[in-house]
Amino acid sequence: MPDLLDSAIDDELRSFFSEARVRAGAFGAHYAALWESIEQQSTGGKRVRPRLVWSAYRGFGGADRAMATRVALAFELLHTAFLIHDDLIDRDTVRRGAPNVAGRFRQRAIAHGADERASAVWAETAAVLGGDLALSRAHREIAMLPVARECRESLLDILDRAVFVSAAGELADVIGSLRGATPAIEAVLATLEQKTAVYSFEAPLAAGAVLAGAGDDAVAALCRFGRLVGVAFQITDDVLGVFGDPTVTGKSASADLREGKRTALIAHAATTAAWPRIVERLGDPALDEDDAAVLRETLRECGALEAATVLAEEHVTLARHELDAADLPPELRSELGEFAQRAMERVR
Repeated sequence: MPDLLDSAIDDELRSFFSEARVRAGAFGAHYAALWESIEQQSTGGKRVRPRLVWSAYRGFGGADRAMATRVALAFELLHTAFLIHDDLIDRDTVRRGAPNVAGRFRQRAIAHGADERASAVWAETAAVLGGDLALSRAHREIAMLPVARECRESLLDILDRAVFVSAAGELADVIGSLRGATPAIEAVLATLEQKTAVYSFEAPLAAGAVLAGAGDDAVAALCRFGRLVGVAFQITDDVLGVFGDPTVTGKSASADLREGKRTALIAHAATTAAWPRIVERLGDPALDEDDAAVLRETLRECGALEAATVLAEEHVTLARHELDAADLPPELRSELGEFAQRAMERVR
């Protein structure tokens, strides 16, 4: 079923972007190119959010795959919007090894004779507008669902909470990443939950369950599970961002160190005697690969890698306890339990 769902989501995305490009063409080639860039940014992901929507929907007896696909599409577009804006905030121009929306428009500006300043303006403008357009469409997909008003309003509330809380997490992440700041593990975990776990795990699960008519207690249990497994997923993601194989993950193993990203790894390191050596170079834009390798080894030696791994395992255990304590369909409980384990054990 995941393969069928991925195919359905990809088909819906292609149809949506095809229609959008036709509409955009009436407003000029640059606007059509912006939509092409948004489409490019939406490809190549793991489709985690659509799968969670479908798992919860099917788990509670939902059988209308077309309806579930519409909701899944909304959360995939929400994800695309957040990726575009997150890259803008981080001043990244590459995503999954290819130019992102900002990167493509920077190149487009230069090809049209723009200087460095003008090309930066093109890039930032495209990223702001691209993220806004994807976010707007995510809301429209839910608002136009042919379902009972109460169900539609509940789904819109879920989407609204996802946006509201994620914005708080993004702001906290930026503020917490000031160079020289000493991160606390509690603040790091709160940011992971707000910035990623709510919109990527809690919200899709809740939306799928609500669409299928699940009760409030079951939806609340899925929300708690989603937040916990989402934190475990992101801890693992941050570990892979430093210790993963770039040829497998598709990400640089130095970018997070160069950026000074405050993760569970860094929060643990801040409690050790190695912190002065780490903080001296952490967040240095000029950090080269050799210096990054030294930082990586120091993080390993001070126990940061082991501590982060244990923390991810603890969150998976707590997530599975939520499943065991809740009144959920057995097949859904089993499926989500396996998902939680894979979230921690993945290598990309």
